[in-house]
Amino acid sequence: MPVSRRRFDAASSIRLGLALALLAPLAARAAAGPDVRVLAAVKAERADVLGLLREVVDIDSGTGDAVGGAKVAALVADRLRGLGAEVRTEPAEAPGLPDNVVGVLKGDGRGKILIIAHLDTVFGPGTAQARPFALEGDRAHGPGVGDEKGGVVEALAALKILHDLGYRRYASITYLLDDSEERGSPGSTRLIKRLAQENDVELNMEPGDPPDALTVWRKGSAGIRLVVKGRAAHAGMAPQDGRNAAVELIHQLDALAGRFPTFGDGVTVNLTVMRAGERNNVIPDLAEATLNVRFRRTEDLAEVLARVEADAKTVSVPDTSVQVIRDTAFPPLVEGPAQDALAARAQAIYAELGKTIGLSGNGGASESALAQAVGVPALDGLGFVGGDFHTDHEWIDLKSVEPRLYLFTRLLMETGARPPARTGG
Repeated sequence: MPVSRRRFDAASSIRLGLALALLAPLAARAAAGPDVRVLAAVKAERADVLGLLREVVDIDSGTGDAVGGAKVAALVADRLRGLGAEVRTEPAEAPGLPDNVVGVLKGDGRGKILIIAHLDTVFGPGTAQARPFALEGDRAHGPGVGDEKGGVVEALAALKILHDLGYRRYASITYLLDDSEERGSPGSTRLIKRLAQENDVELNMEPGDPPDALTVWRKGSAGIRLVVKGRAAHAGMAPQDGRNAAVELIHQLDALAGRFPTFGDGVTVNLTVMRAGERNNVIPDLAEATLNVRFRRTEDLAEVLARVEADAKTVSVPDTSVQVIRDTAFPPLVEGPAQDALAARAQAIYAELGKTIGLSGNGGASESALAQAVGVPALDGLGFVGGDFHTDHEWIDLKSVEPRLYLFTRLLMETGARPPARTGG
């Protein structure tokens, strides 16, 4: 929510006053107008941005597509090397995933900046061929165009602009290309936390919310799996000897119906996956369902889990059993003074263009929460503005390409020269 809508204690007021004092140079620049060199470079970079975006969107890289993911990773690594970065690969922390890519640029300033973008999408093999990158009016379409291949390309373009301008007023900029964000970063969680601890700030390339906003809070994400075990039997000759796991699973889900909201800004619980049975003539002895839980507070997740576990103790189909398994992905990204201060910097930079940018939050989790959890200030939603993510009509707003690229480039300059204070952790 916007700063003006939250109550502050005395300590928060002091922190806000200090932040405003630090932002005075940015306010003066905003009044003077944009950095003309950066703005000219942004305009000159637009064609290359769209060309590279087309190239990466037209490569399938759904989570777990190690071959496609490696192709995108190779493109990014080559671009980073061309900018003089020290590039290395970090093995995935879970099986079946491509390597993560880490590129480090060294400068002569103060701030240590971590940029995180992810290469994976939610789309399977063949999607890019079926509906490749396309420009339609003021929008670009394609699988993962916003979430988040647009952000992958935007970050590379900003680094190229800094390189071409000879800007080095940062201690280091580390670009992490995450291999598995769409599944909660199982292939990179430890790496993210380690890199975050080595840096002063984390900037995340998730897309911006329409019409034009940064992300200062996100819900945490977790999966709760219900695994029902029963007894198999011939469905025609002796069904009475079976114990139908699928029927018990339906009873369990019915008991949970209406207990929790399925949409809104608070906790939500949605059924996303169901599996039961393998053959038409066999009573299923195993059934499983996954509940996707999104939460603003960790205690909300605990309450949902406790309710599911309590219901699982009672079964309707005799001789069946229910196991409840929690698969946690990301913690929540919590709005606070550190987010406000970074967002204020971004708003001041946008004002250089005579534009305003809003602050928002949503239910989509991201790596920024992992950075915040180790005490590093994080700002999210810095990619191009877009919408309808995870669908066959995902898009980015082409009108946002130049202002967002200007914003991100200038934010790198400002945080490199004047890094924010860490928050502990």
